[in-house]
Amino acid sequence: METAETQEESRKAGRIARSTAFFSIATAASRVAGLVREIVAASYFGVSGPMSAFTIAFQVPNLVRSLFADAALQPAFVPVFTEQLEQKNYREAFRLASTLLLLVTLVLGAITALFVLIAPLLMPLFAPGFEGEILNLTVTLSQVLFPILILLGVSGVVVGILNSYDRFGAFAIAPLFWNLTIILLLVVLAPMFEGQDRIYAYAIGILAGTLVQLLIPVFDLRNTPFKFGWSFEWRNPDVRRVLLLMLPVTISLGLINFNLVINSLFGTLVSHQAPAAIDKAFRIYQLPQGIFSVAIATVLFPTLARFAARGEHGNLRATMANGMRQILFVLVPAAAAILVLSEPMIRLVYQRGEFTPEQTTLVATALFWFAFSLPTNGLFLLLTRTFFSLQRPWLPTAIAAGNLAITALAALGLYHLGVGGIVASTAIATTASVIAQAVILRRLLGGIELRRLLDTGVRIAAASAALAAVSFGVWDVLDEILGRGLGGQVVSLGTALAAGGLVYVVAAKLMRIAELEQIMRLLPSRR
Repeated sequence: METAETQEESRKAGRIARSTAFFSIATAASRVAGLVREIVAASYFGVSGPMSAFTIAFQVPNLVRSLFADAALQPAFVPVFTEQLEQKNYREAFRLASTLLLLVTLVLGAITALFVLIAPLLMPLFAPGFEGEILNLTVTLSQVLFPILILLGVSGVVVGILNSYDRFGAFAIAPLFWNLTIILLLVVLAPMFEGQDRIYAYAIGILAGTLVQLLIPVFDLRNTPFKFGWSFEWRNPDVRRVLLLMLPVTISLGLINFNLVINSLFGTLVSHQAPAAIDKAFRIYQLPQGIFSVAIATVLFPTLARFAARGEHGNLRATMANGMRQILFVLVPAAAAILVLSEPMIRLVYQRGEFTPEQTTLVATALFWFAFSLPTNGLFLLLTRTFFSLQRPWLPTAIAAGNLAITALAALGLYHLGVGGIVASTAIATTASVIAQAVILRRLLGGIELRRLLDTGVRIAAASAALAAVSFGVWDVLDEILGRGLGGQVVSLGTALAAGGLVYVVAAKLMRIAELEQIMRLLPSRR
């Protein structure tokens, strides 16, 4: 007979499963909308000089965001805020959040103003291969885009509050409306500009979409006990704790996000098209990444933080290990599908309007090499969150520094091979980083269920090989029969992926991969 404690744990497990399922569905909808956004943008701009200028202009404020805004704030803020809630210190928790909201607005406002002034001096460092009109366009686009930093900083604290109360819905659906806003403004505004200036419609859409993305979680705060107060107690010990935790988190995530900037920087030395080509491939690569690995890392993070705060390392270890196996179960077959079907995927998604067949080949090459880092990057996200939940952020910071160094050295040695060599450097660095994380966490937690992980990984790899063989075989036959009109491409690629997916599920069932059953439990018919 179940005890009250066991029943409570079961309810918590059920909530986590439902949250993960909802987050995955909402994120999937957002990724699909993001894909539509990329399709629309590609039809307007292709893989051109202005698109590469936009790519770099967007990456620089995005890099600063990772240093000071949402990506850095949440891992530092959530453990401290959650700890106060666990101790029922609600007033102190709310003062902490209110102070951070005001502090973030002031600091990021000042950084934004400074950047707008020095952009003409700073941006050429990120685009050494650009000059003349393309370089000027890169500078002005970055000045238009940089105010998103303030909005994302406030969003980081707001989403951290919601996540601490196990509210993930608004955070999950906000990116969907971000993408829809951008698509709408791009279609409406692009005809109002001429020539290369049409790219400004995209930048304006990003600004407006980011504002919408902030307003949605702000509105959801009414469903939590949190009350904002005009508190600016920057000397508060909890504020200092968050800032001290944020320092290594900032360095760690900043170094990780520098990888994309490195890709674009070396890309400018290859051609004007290379940065945009790498970015277009990255958007497809992010589709399976965001649907599941980001979802599970985000949903599990507050749970990991609670286990860490209670010193329940056994539960923390089991939760993390299960998350690792689930990530592999989804991302290894996704990588296998991309490896064999990268060119048909890019052709179907992008090749229309200004996007030419030659550009399809270029982007498909980048996507092929991105596939090798898909599973390891998913693991990297979860393991990094585990370190943050333990409030041991300096360890992943050191690993991230090594990641950046390996990426830069590998890109330096391989960029002469083109976009494939640049992207391969990311896969090499991410694999090395995950190995280092696993070794350290195994020591800290007394194990990471490594034997079970390897056993599951081998069976997943075998099932994924079957998926790849069937997917390519079906696509090759149907492509020959149906041709490459839009309808033919949709049918041949869709049928190939469906057939491969079915084979994967059957193989996983025959090999008794437990993660299949875990995921099947989330389907409505199995509840």
